[in-house]
Amino acid sequence: MDWATRSLEEMQRAEDFDSFCLMGLSPLDGRYERSTRDLKPFFSEFGLIRYRVIVEVKWLLKLSQIPEINEVPPFSKEAQLFLDAIIQDFSVADAKEVKKIEKTTNHDVKAVEYFLKQKCSSNPEIAKVLEFFHFGCTSEDINNLSHALALKEGVNTVMFPVMMDICKAMCSLATQNSTIPMLSRTHGQPASPTTLGKEMANFAARLSSIGNSFSEVKILGKFAGAVGNYNADVVAYPEVDWPKVAEDFVKSLGLEFNPYVTQIEPHDYISKLFNLFIQFNNVLTDFDRDMWTYISLGYFKQIVKAGEVGSSTMPHKVNPIDFENSDGNLTIANGTLSSLSMKLPISRMQRDLTDSTVLRNLGVGLGHSLLAYKATLRGINKVQVNESRLSEDLDQTWEVLAEPIQTVMRRYGIPEPYEKLKEMTRGQAVTKDSIRQFIEGLDLPEAARSSLLKLTPHSYIGEAEFLARNIEEVVDLKSGFKIE
Repeated sequence: MDWATRSLEEMQRAEDFDSFCLMGLSPLDGRYERSTRDLKPFFSEFGLIRYRVIVEVKWLLKLSQIPEINEVPPFSKEAQLFLDAIIQDFSVADAKEVKKIEKTTNHDVKAVEYFLKQKCSSNPEIAKVLEFFHFGCTSEDINNLSHALALKEGVNTVMFPVMMDICKAMCSLATQNSTIPMLSRTHGQPASPTTLGKEMANFAARLSSIGNSFSEVKILGKFAGAVGNYNADVVAYPEVDWPKVAEDFVKSLGLEFNPYVTQIEPHDYISKLFNLFIQFNNVLTDFDRDMWTYISLGYFKQIVKAGEVGSSTMPHKVNPIDFENSDGNLTIANGTLSSLSMKLPISRMQRDLTDSTVLRNLGVGLGHSLLAYKATLRGINKVQVNESRLSEDLDQTWEVLAEPIQTVMRRYGIPEPYEKLKEMTRGQAVTKDSIRQFIEGLDLPEAARSSLLKLTPHSYIGEAEFLARNIEEVVDLKSGFKIE
């Protein structure tokens, strides 16, 4: 992670860094910056821009390895090193340049594409294929992989080591105090004795169990275009097996491939990941509060550190501020993680109970779920496809063909295809005739022009039919749903 260390050092050398910390709206960038700074290379805007650059550059390299795409021949060793250097040497200054471009584009992903075109224009070999940056991509193809890479690297590099340290510390407390007896308390009342070490061991076991569960999470990525069907790719290069290319590309980044997506990767894995963090945080909150109580009871004494002040008015105070801060920050963390884990899996096309109330409320929860499931089944059985309405929508949206047209234009080296289509379609009424007139005016091989002229919103479906037909080969219902 040399790049992360280097980027942090560059940030902290900035003349206005201290002022920025003082003016930060969040204490994570102010008071607690020293404790959270290691996350900055991964989850800051700098980090996001850098990951976008990685995905865009590696996608261009991948295109050069596909035999059917003659327009992007394999790069020489020198050209590959040039592209690798863009990633390896990416700096805060580079990120600022991207932000400068974004002031004009008002689009963050497009700014990265333009940045790379500028960066590579000096290399004669790469300059010939600049329009293949972002080829066939929607912004979310770049973003979802960038977020996945940030999560995987950031969690593995920063979060897990600290979580391991917590478990190790609890194990030490357990073993070192294994023989020291302690009165238990249930319902706040004295109960059968235990040992101090045993109570610490309880938390170590719980946290390590949750920690081991993180290995079950698969970090997923999609790379299937604007609606998840490889539409533009298929039109530009129908001879290429795009689902296989996308799968190979995503896996080459160290991620798992999700073949069934819309414009977005549905984020179910992020929800699972965040829920595991919430579980870990809940157990740690329990630990913090028990420790606060043990300190209040005098079971633990706090080591006095020279120079520290416990109270601004009571000199004798040594407050358990670390456990209080942890408790408070875990509450904020879980509020954010919970909101995200609930919101992220829900798109527009796509109770905590304890003690004697558990069984009754599980029954209530399961009962309402069963009612919902049956209502959904009834609803499905009561509908049929209204093909005329579907066709009506397609007939009124010829602007969707702007994507395949500009993609084919990229293939045949027509300059600024995106910009030309943007000028034609953005905020304009687009019709079948206007699209046809635009295509006929393009300097394209006759076969390519003929193919585009035959294209309609109805036929522009990419691999959707194939993916739908093969769904039963992907969905496994033979084994049944079960918890092992």
